[in-house]
Amino acid sequence: MAQMMTVITQAGLGGPEVLQPAERERPVPGATEVLVRVHAAGTNPTDFKTRATGGLLRAEPPFVLGHDVSGVVEAVGWGVTLFEPGDEVYGMLDYPHLHGGYGQYVTAPARRFVPKPAALSHPQAAALPLVALTAWQALVDRAGLRPGQRVLVHAAAGGVGHVAVQIAKALGGYVIGTAGAAKHEFVRGLGADEVIDYAAVDFATAVGEVDVVIDAVGGDYSERSLPVVRDGGTLVSLTTPAADALRPAAAERGIRAGFLLVEPDRAALLAVADLAATGRLRAEVGTVLPLAEAAKAHELLESGRTVGKIVLDVTG
Repeated sequence: MAQMMTVITQAGLGGPEVLQPAERERPVPGATEVLVRVHAAGTNPTDFKTRATGGLLRAEPPFVLGHDVSGVVEAVGWGVTLFEPGDEVYGMLDYPHLHGGYGQYVTAPARRFVPKPAALSHPQAAALPLVALTAWQALVDRAGLRPGQRVLVHAAAGGVGHVAVQIAKALGGYVIGTAGAAKHEFVRGLGADEVIDYAAVDFATAVGEVDVVIDAVGGDYSERSLPVVRDGGTLVSLTTPAADALRPAAAERGIRAGFLLVEPDRAALLAVADLAATGRLRAEVGTVLPLAEAAKAHELLESGRTVGKIVLDVTG
């Protein structure tokens, strides 16, 4: 008889109320795959956007959301040598494809995972992969950040932003963050050298020249940020491909500008794990809810009023 598991799925697009628990057959790992018993699943803004619209791929329900997971290897498929049953792991499932982190079990290629740092709980680990890989790929792979360079992080208290601040500091950058006044103490606590209240001042006149801009806000922020980037610098938008329209003007000054979409990356995830294990990086976990309350998690996500990541506990 097939073994079953609980997942959170949706029969149609819409508000948080479309998220409902359902029973699914437990997957079996194929060649090069592992089956992970999920202990915690991270949530991200891309989740509620996909729930409401089908996301970047315009997926049609039913599907299971969730890209960030932390758990224990239950079984391994043919050819897997990285892990054995019982190993604690965390990782990011293929993005933006939907492989279903909001469930008790998930299968994925073994190299989507790395060992979970012992210093992190499963909720802390599940909060990291997507945001940390996004920040790493923007700061390291795209910008090639070097010690002493000035980095402007927009939405520095947000999911990606608060991780980008820490990674930039760990790499030796001078970090300036934009955030609402109520979140300045939090951002400074992450290591930011300066914090700008975007509601009180125009960051473009307050920040001076920078080498790198990480735009996690969208709208006109990338366009407004381009003048503060030094010639030869880098501007990375994490919100919309529309930022690619800035490339011609940016190229005239030797600036690399455009949209970045996060990808699975085992080497970067290992580097992130090292930063976390040595205390140089943490994902701020603001709320932990049981899997059955995924709809409530989405309500909180969409409110924009929370500080830190919202994580689903899948052990109950």
